[in-house]
Amino acid sequence: MPNDHNRLRYRCRRGMKELDLLLQRYLEQHFAGASEQEQRIFAELLEQQDPELYGYLVGRDVPADPAVADVIRKISAVHKP
Repeated sequence: MPNDHNRLRYRCRRGMKELDLLLQRYLEQHFAGASEQEQRIFAELLEQQDPELYGYLVGRDVPADPAVADVIRKISAVHKP
């Protein structure tokens, strides 16, 4: 898992600072306690292009898959108090 965690941390580094912060916070604060399905979805989301992922995270776009939408909500919530 440490190698996977390091790989995911690297993949969280994006071209947009806002994405970097949200993705890295989620990874550090919530990923380890997430279900296998949620971890898999998170890793798959990291394959998305920045504009598409950003659209999901700011609520401009909604993924068709409810499980993906749930993970997006959890990632978006990490910056809220």
